[in-house]
Amino acid sequence: MTECFSNDNYNRQLEKKIDNLKALLSDFSLPELAVYSSPISHYRMRAEFRIWHDGEDLYHIMYDKKTKKRVRIDQFPIATKLINQAMQAILPLLQHNQLLRHLLFQIDYFSTLSGELLITLLYHKKLSDEWIIEAKKLKEQLAEQGIDASIVGRASNQKIAIDVDYIDEALPVMDKTFLYRQVENSFTQPNAAVNIKMLQWAVSVTKNSSGDLLEFYCGNGNFSIALAQNFRKVLATEIAKASVYSAQYNIAVNHIDNLIVVRLSAEEFTSAIKKEREFNRLKGINLDDYQCDTVLVDPPRGGLDLNTIEILTSYKTIIYISCNPYTLRDNLQLLTKTHSIQHLAMFDQFPYTEHIETGIVLCKK
Repeated sequence: MTECFSNDNYNRQLEKKIDNLKALLSDFSLPELAVYSSPISHYRMRAEFRIWHDGEDLYHIMYDKKTKKRVRIDQFPIATKLINQAMQAILPLLQHNQLLRHLLFQIDYFSTLSGELLITLLYHKKLSDEWIIEAKKLKEQLAEQGIDASIVGRASNQKIAIDVDYIDEALPVMDKTFLYRQVENSFTQPNAAVNIKMLQWAVSVTKNSSGDLLEFYCGNGNFSIALAQNFRKVLATEIAKASVYSAQYNIAVNHIDNLIVVRLSAEEFTSAIKKEREFNRLKGINLDDYQCDTVLVDPPRGGLDLNTIEILTSYKTIIYISCNPYTLRDNLQLLTKTHSIQHLAMFDQFPYTEHIETGIVLCKK
């Protein structure tokens, strides 16, 4: 285990990713690659485990991707120390509580650099009033061990929060600290230390930008809140309701006065900007008031659809954050017909895996 998380082993896997990314993008004219590394352990802010019941015992398990066999997990060095502490503390408490352990099949842990923790218990049963009473006791028992955690219970078509269903993160980015509310079961960047580096890179490459910023797939405002300082105005889109609500809270708590988030998909916004359709969710927002020279996209693994790519090519500057270098390569085949790559960065969000996070800035030819 110590060897797995050594500096030498980490650096070897990082070099392999660098080589793979350069090979994948070798057909393009590339600037020098900037590489942003991760801590070698305790970097992951969330973790999900199935729960295995073995008679009176129960423990965390994961399934090996190659063999499909279950693996008992007593420690999880890639997760934060706070998550590891909670993993050790919660199982003995659940083991001797028949109501809380009955038909429990998964536990999700969600933590922050600011020291907050949320634990979600997932069940194959309807949660009762008695469950709420016992979950409150569990929260108190964890607190007695120095673990201040919010508890959420989930079952089919049911969600119960003991207190709250979110945690608040604080991320230092250059000379500012930004606050982010992160809601349970919503997308957030899993490696906070690398996320900080991503935000610093994005702020740096957009310094002295002209006009306004448009962002697709903004999530809880992760990028748009940090980047608002570099633009006259920012218009961001997101389709998930929970993420939109979080983004609106984050805008307010960070006192950002030049950023608006609208609940539209990239495809819907593309239709709106082409004036093909009108949306009630854009009521009160005049798209003609925005002079967006820069557009930022952080799409899911499937990459960008052709209609969105067509829209992007009309912008002076494109910032593309990619979690899949293969769909990135495919999208660049089209985008580089009108734009050239000015900045290229690799962020090691997921050490010891094949996943590669890439940042690219393209400027109109």
